[in-house]
Amino acid sequence: MGVFLSYVFLGLSLAAPLGPINAAQINHGIRNGFLHSWMVGLGSLLGEIIFILGVFFGVVHFLETPFMKTFLWSFGAFVLLYTGIESMLSTKTVDSIEERTKDSLSKTFRSGFLITISNPLSILFWLGIYGSVLANTIDKYDHLHLFWYGAAILIGVMIWDVTMALVSSSSRHMFSTNTLKLISTITGLSLIGFAIYFGFQAVQLIFKL
Repeated sequence: MGVFLSYVFLGLSLAAPLGPINAAQINHGIRNGFLHSWMVGLGSLLGEIIFILGVFFGVVHFLETPFMKTFLWSFGAFVLLYTGIESMLSTKTVDSIEERTKDSLSKTFRSGFLITISNPLSILFWLGIYGSVLANTIDKYDHLHLFWYGAAILIGVMIWDVTMALVSSSSRHMFSTNTLKLISTITGLSLIGFAIYFGFQAVQLIFKL
């Protein structure tokens, strides 16, 4: 149980640093509430499960080829740029709690999934993290233990996602409309910033800079 809890804590630690998903969760929590913010996290979780399975079965190495990395950096830049611009434009819908216009749950889920699955950093991240877990446990435990330890990491990630959804959605009640618009704008700019970084990485690969 102690090892299981340590992997849950690892999942929490891995999800905590600010990145595109956290920025998207904050944005949706402020604009649309808890459930929409959580759906972003669930969409991201699905992408992370795919990466974990890819690492486990060894197919993720295909995604490290120059062509696939260029494609993923470019597609990731497009997804983040679109999400960031949409966030900036949608600040006008951050009016009163009663008047807010909500996106569909499927759209927010899809947004979280696309941001994660198109992020080469996520691929390298899970290759390093879960690859290390496999290397550390595969000689000591059977496949059932490997499954539970992978599940423990994802449980930690889910706990963080729920926490982010709670904090971002509840903050709507604590700030003025102008402050909420400012926060939504800042999160949109951060997503655009990540998009620029992704695009720069794609250009470097294309032109071999």
